[in-house]
Order: sequence, then structure tokens, then C-alpha cells
Amino acid sequence: MSAEPWPLRLWLGGTLALPRMAEFALARRVHRGQNSAPARLGERLGRAGLPRPQGRLIWINAASVGEVASVAELARDLMDEGNHVLVTTTTTTGGVRARAIEGALHQYQPLDTARATRRFLDHWRPDLACFVEGDLWPRLLAETSARRVPLALFNARPSRSRVRAPRLSAAMLARFDLVTTQSEAVREEIVSLGLPESTVLAPGDLKSAAAPLPADPARLAALRAEFDGAPLWAAVSTHAEDEPAVIKAHLAARERHPGLRLILAPRHPDRGETVARALEQAGLGVSRGETPGQAEIWLVDRLGETGLIYRLAPLVFLGGSFGPQGGHNPWEAAALGAALLHGPRVGNAQQAHAALDAGGAAREVAEAQAFGDAVAELIGAPELDTMRAAARRIMSDRGQARPRTLAALRQLMSERVAPDDPSSKAVQ
Repeated sequence: MSAEPWPLRLWLGGTLALPRMAEFALARRVHRGQNSAPARLGERLGRAGLPRPQGRLIWINAASVGEVASVAELARDLMDEGNHVLVTTTTTTGGVRARAIEGALHQYQPLDTARATRRFLDHWRPDLACFVEGDLWPRLLAETSARRVPLALFNARPSRSRVRAPRLSAAMLARFDLVTTQSEAVREEIVSLGLPESTVLAPGDLKSAAAPLPADPARLAALRAEFDGAPLWAAVSTHAEDEPAVIKAHLAARERHPGLRLILAPRHPDRGETVARALEQAGLGVSRGETPGQAEIWLVDRLGETGLIYRLAPLVFLGGSFGPQGGHNPWEAAALGAALLHGPRVGNAQQAHAALDAGGAAREVAEAQAFGDAVAELIGAPELDTMRAAARRIMSDRGQARPRTLAALRQLMSERVAPDDPSSKAVQ
């Protein structure tokens, strides 16, 4: 422990000593903050809500909906090869997406305390533990590693923390037996921290290789009929910092396109009432129903509609890019042939946005005026069709990340994971 950086030693010490009442209060606060079902509070404390199946179990820890989506097909691959898969998430939206992976088990991630993580690991006894992108918790990693469970990190992305705190990052990453990265540049960054080159691979961005988001064909046809050919665009995964610019852009663009309609889907559906008020204060008619009706703005403040939206709207603004969130995954929209607009702050998906920008499938809009001009210029224009075709072309070339990641996992399991013996894993 003495070789660990002091912030890591402090965290591990604090999470070991946390009193039971404080732990419970923290779990309840986290659970309530994520709007999770009250009956599942125990999962935050490591109390399992499901029995452990017999046989080999692969645990995938994915923070939220984007991370779950990036590994959904990989999880299916692993189950097709005879493994059980447990997906843990920190958010409710991630949980909804995880439960949509047929055959996978879902639990909420336990608190990063000694008691909660030990209780979780005692029950689930994973044969392999996989973490997605960068949601790394010191106690969870330490307890898993102490049990000699092989650790893999998927789809590592650029990280400011690796630059600001290299010793801390190196100590956390050193526990992993396999790290896969979104790009060669991220691989070089991680290797420079002292990790063996043989354990860090760059198979590509899993998010770009994910299957297209689903949509019900009958509902899609009904919605297309309801919009009835009106000029249409969408703003998806928006936050409070994005929405003023979205409103200004729509008001500006509709001057050139009478009848222009907007589908607006906030990143967090529980903000629907706040967003609706802002739209109404701007003089915009709003529908919050299952269908848009005749309203100018269809506010989609519920989960599971994104696949429909990307198929309906030829032009999509992706939120999280005017505020501190750092942008969101653009590959889902591109996979369904949508042309993209985004703000300047996309550090969490910098390389993905850069690739789509460079390929002509996306465009950065620096502020509200440029945003409105871009929407007005693109709606109904030949350039919009050119951008959409570029998105499809780019996505057709990006299919190798998943098979390469799966091959690396197979290699790790052949070296570190015991052959599957169902009788050795009793159901609890």
C-alpha cells in the first residue's frame, strides 16, 4: 500500500472505515439521485437482487447508457460463447439499456466501500471483470484484484485526469490485465504511464461498431405519417447549457422554413417539465405525448425513443457540447444516416467528432447564431443529403473494433480464466 499515491491510500482507507449508518445514508442519496427504483437500494450496498447462475460469469461494469450501448453486442457475443454476463450500471438510464440486452443480468453498481464491494463480490464471484471507458473506482478495483479476478478495461478514451494525475492514473491502470483503447493515440498515452505494451491494444472505438439503435417499424411509419413531410430536425441528449442555443437556432431557422418542426430529447428525461417551460416562454407550442400531434416542438422526455428520432430526423444536433459535459457519442446517429451538428465542447468524444467532421458527416457550430444559420442552410438542401451519405460511408468502414476486442478477451480468458465448470459455481 505504501507505494500507492496518497490520494489512493486516503480513499481506500476512508472506504474501509466508513460507518454502517453513513454508508447506508450515502447509498440512499446516490440511489435517489439516480431516480432508481426504491426496491433496488440494497444493490448499492452490494446486496444482490438476483441469484448467481451456475457456470462462468463475466461481469461488465458500464456507468450509463452510452457505455452500455457500446458493449451490448460484445455482451451478446460472450453469451453466445456460453458465458453468463452481469452488467452493472450507476445510472437508471444505463440500467434500462442493460436490461434490454437479452439474456444478460443487471444490477446497480455497489458503492465504492469495502463492505459493499465485498458483499457484491462474495455473491457474484466473477470469473472476469470488465470496466468500460473510464469509470474506475479504487475500492472496487482493489477488492476485485485481491481475489485474483482478471481485469479488463474496454474502450479507454482520452482523459484529462491521466494528464493531471499521471501517478494516480498509473496506479489504477496497473491492476488491469488487458486495456483496449479507442485509438492509437490513447494507447500511447497509457503505455507512457508505465503499463506493458503487450497489455494495451488499440482495436478501435467500440461505440462506432455498435449495432444501430432499434425502432418499432409500425410506430416509425405512423410517426412519419404524422409529420407529413414537414421540414424537421432534432436535438438529442441536450442539457441546460444546450437548450437556449437550440431554441434560438430553431427560431432563426423557421424564418426561412415556415412549418419547421423540432424533436427535442433531453439527456435526462426528468428535466422535461423545466425544458417545456423554457420552450413555452419562447412562444413555442409543445407536445409531450406519445406522438407529436400538431405542435411545433415534440418534447420527448422518456427513454427508449432515440432510435426512432435518428430515423425520423435527417439533421440532428447532439447535446452536451455547449456545456461542461464534454459531448456524447455521435456514432449512434451516424449509424442511422443522420447528419450531425455539435457545439465546440466535445472532449469526451473528440476523436469521434473529428472523424465525422473531417469525413463531411458532421459540422461544429460554435455559438447560437452559427447554429441557427447551419440549421436554416441545411434543411432541405442537397448538402444535407451529402452529409447523410458521408455518415453511412464512414460507418460502413468502422466494423472491426468489436471482433478485435472479443479476440483479445478470448486470449485473456484462455490464459487467466479456469475452464468453465458449472458444478463449481453453486447457485445462491
